[in-house]
Amino acid sequence: MTFRGSGPLEGGNVSAGGSGGGGFGGGRIALGGGAGLIVTIVALLFGFNPGDILGGGDSSSSSQSVTGADNAEMQKHLDNCTIEQANTDDACRIKATTISLNKVWSQLMQGYTQPATIIFSGNVTTACGAASSAMGPFYCPGDQTAYFDPTFFAELKRMGGSDGPLAQEYVVAHEFGHHVENLTGVLAKGQRMGNAGSVRIELQADCLAGVWAYHADKGPDAMLEPLTDDQIQSVIASAKAIGDDTIQGAGSNPEGWTHGSAQQRVRWFQIGYAQGDPGRCDTFATNDL
Repeated sequence: MTFRGSGPLEGGNVSAGGSGGGGFGGGRIALGGGAGLIVTIVALLFGFNPGDILGGGDSSSSSQSVTGADNAEMQKHLDNCTIEQANTDDACRIKATTISLNKVWSQLMQGYTQPATIIFSGNVTTACGAASSAMGPFYCPGDQTAYFDPTFFAELKRMGGSDGPLAQEYVVAHEFGHHVENLTGVLAKGQRMGNAGSVRIELQADCLAGVWAYHADKGPDAMLEPLTDDQIQSVIASAKAIGDDTIQGAGSNPEGWTHGSAQQRVRWFQIGYAQGDPGRCDTFATNDL
């Protein structure tokens, strides 16, 4: 178990979406070649349509019709999620994590506003353009929404990460980190810096995910049970699995990286988790990433 308590899950601003058209990858992505997760935030931040790269686009009318029913079923499922289900069901776990994240960040950040969260399958239309499940989770600053296809968690495990509860929650917390960056202006700052800015954005989001993890199991209203060393190790394994050097290969050129190395991603998560201080997460104020 990860979440404590029982009863319905209320809040989180989570809804179902998407236009169908297949699950993660769909044969359109080469993770080992540096696509996929590397593109996740860069396409959205730097002004081109990620669907053009990864095969997102409009579905047929018949697919839209079927997916409408699927979305309605998912929305019903989300509306009826309980805390108990959050410990066994990926979609409910995402919802519970968003509730926890909003509680933590509303306490840590003056002026914090909740993002929306959409759970989708296949393709989805966003204010940043069309996207597909092949991108993995992402955040769109244009509509202040985090997007998740739960099948990504199995793909993360295949890549060498973990599909354990806290590892999944770290993925959600990372995207909410981008929302915090959007509110503070860091996303816009990084956008002007090319790949170097993207790396700093991603590492800061990892650090902010660590900040959330520090606070999420503390206090009388904490939603998470006390975190264990094994759970933290599952996050570390996942951070390593999505480092640029892991995905592109150890000999890849760091100048082409967009998310940071495995070591850097782990380090910045640990910096955030060590003290729970967002002020320690300023990756733009150091040359020691």
